[in-house]
Amino acid sequence: MTASLRARVTVFEDVLSQEKIDFVKLQNLCFHGIPHESGLRSVCWKIILNYLPVKRKEWPMFLKTQRALYMQFLQELVFHPASAKGPHQTNREDVTFEDHPLNTNPESQWNSYFKDNEVLLQIDKDVRRLYPDMAFFQRPTAFPCHLLLDSTKGIETLRRRIERSSLNAVPVKSLRSGVNNIQHSEQTRKESVTGEELGEVHWEVVERVLFVYAKLNPGIAYVQGMNEIVGPIYYTFASDSQPQCQEHAEADTFFCFTNLMAEIRDNFIKSLDGTQCGIGLHMNRIYSLLHQHDSDLLLHLESQHIEPQFFAFRWLTLLLSQEFLLPDVLRLWDSLLADFHRFDFLIYVCSAMLLLIRDKLLDGDFPTNMKLLQEYPIGDVQAILTKAIELQEKS
Repeated sequence: MTASLRARVTVFEDVLSQEKIDFVKLQNLCFHGIPHESGLRSVCWKIILNYLPVKRKEWPMFLKTQRALYMQFLQELVFHPASAKGPHQTNREDVTFEDHPLNTNPESQWNSYFKDNEVLLQIDKDVRRLYPDMAFFQRPTAFPCHLLLDSTKGIETLRRRIERSSLNAVPVKSLRSGVNNIQHSEQTRKESVTGEELGEVHWEVVERVLFVYAKLNPGIAYVQGMNEIVGPIYYTFASDSQPQCQEHAEADTFFCFTNLMAEIRDNFIKSLDGTQCGIGLHMNRIYSLLHQHDSDLLLHLESQHIEPQFFAFRWLTLLLSQEFLLPDVLRLWDSLLADFHRFDFLIYVCSAMLLLIRDKLLDGDFPTNMKLLQEYPIGDVQAILTKAIELQEKS
């Protein structure tokens, strides 16, 4: 570690060691990047995502309470109705008599179970292929959820639920960017690493987080792309140098993801696309900035009928998580999550990405430019961030 990097890490450590953490100062530090070598990204993200309180003495009890609450969610929401007792059921015979798989009553546990399976299929398809360029999500976790592996609890793993149930393929609530409906097949299951000999792998943990979120938020449930939002958070927590943080990465990820979704969930609701609080407003802001800083480039894109929704929808909705390798995404998210006006800076980042490839866009035809925008060519995220800050200061 160089002297300058060591000095920067020391500044982070000093802020985090205070009895009451200066939230604004921490935001400012995170905005300019959390040194990967410091091992502090996990705790910093938990604070700036409004999960951990700023008073350090409150952390032990708070974490104990939240993690216990998440375990309660698992006990109540991840179960097979034939193996669990309902509120008025005392044994398995009563379950079979009062409720059965053909029961169409909306309050039937079986009816709810089958509807949940449709959501689970969507989640399962996506998380199995999360960050395919990395082996991490296909590797076994050192801290599997023993609660779900204990048959005496009447709870089954979601993997077994998928494998055991005869589930038909269902349409996916896709992103509104031309993503085709996804079909779940036996071949897909064979392609992914799911052997029992591996134990519980990391994508299964992500799957459970998303399933519990969908159950607790039926208004939005699960929409394709949420897996790309939870992925970087879980990776950060599960890769923490502290074993205790790794052990509770699932619960901490759930609450941080829930907090983050509370801020960006409008992006996943199609009915809000054309409103003043939907994704459409943010996409238009990118072209407004482009008009302010490079009207020639904007006119060129408009002359080719390249609308912002063709590329910016994915950029904004997924917080650029699909445009770069995961280490670069983590650096970008340091700035995006620490933004004093959360995600306002994202608009400048997206505009900077356009300006940094302006010459290629001006020379390209429609097919060439669409490929550039959907397979962004610049991997130097620091150059993008520097340009974004420059645009922000000029605006």
